[in-house]
Amino acid sequence: MSEKTDLNISVSRDYIKGLEKKVSDLNTLIDVSAIISSTLDFNTLITLIMEKAKAVMNAEACSLLLYNRVTGKLEFEVALGENADTAEMLKKTITLDMGQGIAGWVAENRSPVLVEDVSKDSRFFKEADIKTGFITKSLLAVPLVGRGGLIGVAEVINPVGRAPFTEYDVEIFQTFCTQVSVAIENARFHKDALEKERLHQELELAAVVQKSFLPPEPSLIHEPFELSAVNIPAQKIGGDLYDFIELKDGHIGVLIGDVSGKGISAALYMAKVISDFRYIARIDISPDRVLNNLNAMLSRTSLSMFLTAIYMVINTVKEMAEFSIAGHPPIISIKKGVVDIINDPSGPPLGILPEFVYKKDDLSFDAGDRLFFVTDGVFDVTDCNGERLGFGRLSEFIKGHASSEDLMKDLLSFVEGYSVETSKTDDITMVEIRRR
Repeated sequence: MSEKTDLNISVSRDYIKGLEKKVSDLNTLIDVSAIISSTLDFNTLITLIMEKAKAVMNAEACSLLLYNRVTGKLEFEVALGENADTAEMLKKTITLDMGQGIAGWVAENRSPVLVEDVSKDSRFFKEADIKTGFITKSLLAVPLVGRGGLIGVAEVINPVGRAPFTEYDVEIFQTFCTQVSVAIENARFHKDALEKERLHQELELAAVVQKSFLPPEPSLIHEPFELSAVNIPAQKIGGDLYDFIELKDGHIGVLIGDVSGKGISAALYMAKVISDFRYIARIDISPDRVLNNLNAMLSRTSLSMFLTAIYMVINTVKEMAEFSIAGHPPIISIKKGVVDIINDPSGPPLGILPEFVYKKDDLSFDAGDRLFFVTDGVFDVTDCNGERLGFGRLSEFIKGHASSEDLMKDLLSFVEGYSVETSKTDDITMVEIRRR
């Protein structure tokens, strides 16, 4: 056989091998598409994809660094090589700034890099090799970019049993990484959707639990007194609370409170407040001692929250009441058509000063007398010009409508009519006590 024939055969074999390689690469890309379609679990997805990258590129190791938008750093999310401990060390101890190392340069410039000998490249970040004991010789790094911008950088390191990485490898790896970018964005979207659904379910459950701690009916009639309440959370769950509790010897306990904070933590705190309050109130009928004990219990909680409150105990037989105030908006009293503001005796909110001693005062009722307790969400609403309603304007409205039989309904309509929807960031709670 002639030398020319041998050369033709050799060229044909190389050509066939090249075609086989391209077919194999195409099949790999198809496999990656199948992986992307098979799972939306973020951690599973990126591990499977990077395992496929390591195999198709015949690399000793590969890594995936994700861009942390909060810190502005690249963090190792996946590191696959011969040593699992090495991979964990990378993930736990190494982060890169933008522009730091080859990966940082790739991220900053949004451009792939092929380095045949990293020892000759000044961008190479040696610290990773020093810490892990791994020896990086050559490296191919490609940026991952999605619709939302930079996602991260994928790397394959040290070709095994083959020639150095080529420009064709760059092309294939870029195509590969385009799929990876789409997969990561989809998985993140799915993960965020699951997290939002989980949070929504938690909020729904917390709202149900929170509602169960409020009185089953927003009104209580104990002749000659009628109690009624309105509670409108600004969000799914709120921090306002109220309670009506029938005590011994014709006494009724009336509590209104406003927990600092919002969300699930406020709901948990509120549940503790009401459960502790109901326990204490049945042991001691004096409102000041109830607040003292409740304050001591709340001060011991790990939650950094506090509660403003008014607690009143009505003696339905003697038609009088004792009350204590803990940093809460004043009581609005309507007596014989005259509106008065009762703000004393007032102490700090509960849960701040464990040794504080609250005081009490008393008042008497005549037929037709009414008392209103409100939380600050009632008068903190603003109009379209951003002007706050304020407690003064609220009390003036009550003075002008003191004779109304449906005063609480009128008051709620006034507050809702005054405010714009975007200003309703706090819960609205009102309690009315009426001597019929």
